Order: sequence, then C-alpha cells, then structure tokens
Amino acid sequence: MPPAVFAPPVLILVALVALAFPGRRPGALPRLAEAAAALSLALAVAGAVRTATAGPATVAFGSGPFLIALRADALSASMALLVAFVGWVVVRYARRHLDGEVREGAFHGLMLATLAAVLLLVQAASLAVLAAGFAAAGLGLRRLLLFYPERAAARRAAAKFTLVWGAGTLLLSAAAALLWAAFGTASLAAIAAAAAAAPLPPSATAATGLLVAAALCMTAAFPLNGWLTEVMEAPTPVSALLHAGIVNAGGFLMVRQAELMQASQWAMAALVMLGGFTALFGALVMLTQSAAKTALAWSTVAQMGFLLLQCGLGLWALAALHIVAHSLYKAHAFLSAGGAVAAVRAQARPGPVAVPGGAAVLRAFAIALLLYAAVATGATAVVGPKSPQALALGAILIFGVAYLVAQGLADAAPAALTRRTTAASAGAALAYFGFHALAGHVAAGSLPEAPLAGALEWALIVLVVASFGAVALAQALFPHWAHHPAAAGLRVHLANGLYLNAALDRLIGGWRTARAG
Repeated sequence: MPPAVFAPPVLILVALVALAFPGRRPGALPRLAEAAAALSLALAVAGAVRTATAGPATVAFGSGPFLIALRADALSASMALLVAFVGWVVVRYARRHLDGEVREGAFHGLMLATLAAVLLLVQAASLAVLAAGFAAAGLGLRRLLLFYPERAAARRAAAKFTLVWGAGTLLLSAAAALLWAAFGTASLAAIAAAAAAAPLPPSATAATGLLVAAALCMTAAFPLNGWLTEVMEAPTPVSALLHAGIVNAGGFLMVRQAELMQASQWAMAALVMLGGFTALFGALVMLTQSAAKTALAWSTVAQMGFLLLQCGLGLWALAALHIVAHSLYKAHAFLSAGGAVAAVRAQARPGPVAVPGGAAVLRAFAIALLLYAAVATGATAVVGPKSPQALALGAILIFGVAYLVAQGLADAAPAALTRRTTAASAGAALAYFGFHALAGHVAAGSLPEAPLAGALEWALIVLVVASFGAVALAQALFPHWAHHPAAAGLRVHLANGLYLNAALDRLIGGWRTARAG
C-alpha cells in the first residue's frame, strides 16, 4: 500500500486532539502538530520513492458512484510531496507565529485538518474522493479565514470564499454525476482511458464545461478573484498554506483530468481564453498595488491564470511543474514578507528612477526573441521537436525577461544592455527547455502530450503570443505616458481591480456579513 495514503488519517487524528484543547498555550500540542506534519512529510517522501521504484499503485474500497480510491502515480506522488513539505514548513512557522493566541490550539487543529484534506484531494483516484477532498479543503480554509471572527473584513473574506468555493464544489459534483452517467464508472483512470479512446458522449462534453467552470472558481480566476485578495485578514501561515495546494486545486483538477479535458476542443479553448485574460489582468493589477501581501495575492491571480492557460494549451507536464514552483516560491514569499519589506526599506534610495527609452525597450525585446529562437532551434535538434504550444509559452516567458531586463538596465550603456539582455534571455530560454524536458520525463506515461495544433489551436496561439507581447511592451513603455490623464485614470481603476470586489460585496451583503464563530 502506498505510504502517503496514511498521511491524512495521521493528521486528522492529531487535529482532533488539538481541537479538543483549543485555548492558549495548549501544552505540547504545537510540538505534536509539528511532529504530525513531519510524519506526513516522511510518508510522502516514502510514497514518492516507492512510486519511482515500483510504479503506480491504487487502493480502492467499494464500488459504484461512491467508489473510494486513492492512487500513487507520478502526479499524485509529486503533489503529495509538495503539499506535505509546504505544510510542514507552515506548521513549524505557526508554532512561533501563533504562540500565546487565545485560540492557539484550535488554529493548529484546523491547519492539520485542512492539510489532511488537501493530501486526500491530490491522491484521489475516484470521483467521490475528489469531490470530498475539495469540499473538506474548502471547509477547513473557511474556518481558518474566520480565526479572527470579530474582524468584519475576515467575515467578508470568508463569505466570499464560501460563495465561490461552494459554487466550484457544486459544479464539480454535477460534473461527477454526468461523468458517471456517461461512462458508468467513478474511477478517474477508467474515465481517462475511455475519453482518450473514443469521442466524448454529450453528457461528458457537458461535464468538461462544468469542470472548467469549477476550475475558474477554485483558482480565483477573473471575475471571481475577490476572495483571494482578501485572505490577508487571516494569520500569515494561512496565506502560505493556501499555496500548498488549495488555490492550485483548480489547476490540479485540470491536470488530473487531462485526457478528458483534451478530448473537448472547446473546453481547452475556454481555458486558454479565460486563463490568459486572468493572467494579464492579475499582472496589471499587481503592478498598481502598494501593500506587499496584496501585491502577492494579485500575483497569485496572475499565476493561476497562467496555469489555466498552460492547461488549455495541453502542456500538462509544464502545468504540474508550475504548481510545484509557484507553491514553493509563493509560500516562502508570504512567510518572509515582513523581512523583505524591511530589507527594501533599508536599501531604498531617494531620487528619480531611470526609465528605458523606446529604442532600448525594442532592442531588448528583439535581442531576447532572436536569442530564444536560436536556443529553441538548438533544443529541437538535441531533444527533438517541440509542439507549437510549448514554443509559444517559451516566447511569453521571454517577453517577461526582456521587460524586466529593460527596466533594470535603463541607465546602463547600450553595450551593457545588449550583453546583459543576451545573457538573461539565453539563461531563461535554456532553463525553460531544460525544465520542460525534466517535467516531460517525470510525467512520461501518466500525462498526455499536447494535442496537434489545428486551425483553432493556431488561432489561439497567435492571439495569446500577440496579447502577452503587446502587454509586455506597454508595461515597459508605461512610464513615458503615465502622466496622461487617461493613463492616471486607468491606473486608479486597475488599482481597484476594476471594482469586481465591490460587485461581489453587494452580492453577499457587503459589510453586513453575519458573524461566524
């Protein structure tokens, strides 16, 4: 039996003990909570080693629509290892961060219970376990968001999260019912095999649409991003735990159902369009934020949109790698945000900021793209041809590199700009193709390859590359027209997230959200 399947029961057992002593300084419970998280990490490591050496394994009980099944394969083992590692770090951090809080014991219990739900979710091998994992993770995070129930903002954030996550869970449950009706099985592996072998029946096609909608809810995609940007009302460990697998859950859902989603051309197109727009929207709003943690939250909105875009392009291995990388760096960013702000303040220097001219920006972009084309040609010769989707995604990443280099080297001499842009672009391109090859090797046999690009796929690829390129150029040149009244007004609207939060506030009753204990 895969060792990682024992991690959720261990965490639940210790969580129940902690919840039985919810008060301040509950003896050895914080150390016990950390020990339970460390044990879950050890089980996840053992599970990953077992999967790498012995191959996939499934544990199943019962039958019919309520089949209880857990699976250890490359994807679930990687995700379980990621969740357990970040969870252990967060629980260890919370021992000091929450020391002396009135409800310290309850916090540790809720953290462990939520961590157990996410570990259950990422190892799910049946529709029932998948839906139950999503529902339990949502319930646990809601209670953590209400750790300070006397704060009106915390109640509002919890209400928004409950509304959006609850809608996503209902959509997932409806999709599960349609998939059971279409294929007569609740096994995710059996559904994937059937979807890859034949055209989807109408009920399964409808299920893919519901799954896309559920993923949009759970990744805080546009226009449902309001709940994610307000979770700062909860303690800092909650924001970090959120990135251990909760906000990534929608992307994981798409990757776990990769064969099914890839069988629906229009579901893939919806992921590209909605994910790409969310990525651009979140990135633009992030640049207007003055608070560090709020900017990090908007960065997550952008990253989740980019994750959905990767799924829509059929780059499933890269999407899984994105989940791992984003979880690690963003959890670290939240836990170290205070120290980072202090360091920036200590190094801040007054005075004007250098702004790159139009010629320098165009030169940086041209050099970056030419170098990317050269590296892509070399990588294709060495490791084989890459899909147009993968090449397009690499071009988008190079746009980001060129923009950052142009901004950072605005006051450098042209020769220095050229040299450093070349080095940064080459490094980014080599890293992209290197990690792409690594992710493909790890996921070989467990995730499908990107689909062949037809007319619709090519149109979406061109649209995505053109959109991201135009936005990157506009961001680089923004300082030159930032003082125009129209630009100033646009900045105000973006800083407020185009007022989507205000609309959601009205939907849930604004500040009159009922107090929850």
